[in-house]
Amino acid sequence: MPNLHTCLASAALIMLVGCSSTTTSNTSRSGTEQLLVSNAIDQTLNKVDFSVFAGHKVYLEEKYLEAVDKPYIVGSLRHRLLQNGAQLVSAADKSQIVIEPRSGGVGTHSASTFVGVPEIVLPGMLTLPETRLIEKKNQKGIAKIGLVAYETETGRSLGSGGLALSESDDSNWYFVGIGPYQNGSIREEVKQAKKQRPAKTSSRPNYSSTVAFSEPVGTPNSLHKPGQVRLTAGEEETKEVPAKNASADKNGSPEWVR
Repeated sequence: MPNLHTCLASAALIMLVGCSSTTTSNTSRSGTEQLLVSNAIDQTLNKVDFSVFAGHKVYLEEKYLEAVDKPYIVGSLRHRLLQNGAQLVSAADKSQIVIEPRSGGVGTHSASTFVGVPEIVLPGMLTLPETRLIEKKNQKGIAKIGLVAYETETGRSLGSGGLALSESDDSNWYFVGIGPYQNGSIREEVKQAKKQRPAKTSSRPNYSSTVAFSEPVGTPNSLHKPGQVRLTAGEEETKEVPAKNASADKNGSPEWVR
């Protein structure tokens, strides 16, 4: 026969209940939706040749562009112009060429299909449940962007401009309720990105908690002597120390002090 202490211990273990909870949150727009839109925008702009703007002062006029993720479209256009040698300016009157982008449709849409037996209601309040053997849930992103460019001084169109259209997709397959098995353009983009490693330079800098810059030699109203750097760390007092590693290149521009 078990003793009293053993019975009490067993009863206490039975009455003990363990509880835990985890709080999670999601953004108002899912990452998949945002990737679908940005992927479609990237594909669309990849169809445009920006090399013709090399060496010219270009102003990007945004007032005709209204779309989801407008900042991403504008930023991507600026990036491509800079990559192709254009000089971006802040106002139309400073430019040689004005580029006007517009949106013909930027967004996502979804569709769902399955192979199986739909729900069947029989006489006598008897219902046979829906059976899905194969199911496909598909979400697509689309981006249609138009561009026109003209000379600032004359207003004359540079070429016919035009429209570029692309579509991204994300597919999820289920077999007898097992899944999802995923494919699509954004899955390929993520897969390729995960394989890539950070770009390396010949001398990778070691980042510290302080920032050091050197002013160009001969800077007017300089608060410290040329060839010195000012170190600032949080709320601490500003100090000046000799910039032993600071030197100027052939154009007179100082190198970063590491």
